[in-house]
Amino acid sequence: MQAVAVKQLLEEKLLNTQVEVEGEGCNFQLNIISDDLAVLSPVKRQQQVYAVINPWIADGSMHAVTMKFYTRTAWADRS
Repeated sequence: MQAVAVKQLLEEKLLNTQVEVEGEGCNFQLNIISDDLAVLSPVKRQQQVYAVINPWIADGSMHAVTMKFYTRTAWADRS
């Protein structure tokens, strides 16, 4: 699995969301930048992402996923 495919799918399905993906093969770190997701609880945020990537997890294309969530301001301000 390629990081670019993960990025493309998530940005297609999660509107107003930017995704930066690190990793390859079946292990990925997702940096998810979205003001829309920021208003949700941590569990709800993860549920939104897993709803998109679950088919890849189920077929073994994706195995390990870690996620970090940022507002657009927090992403721009990080150093």
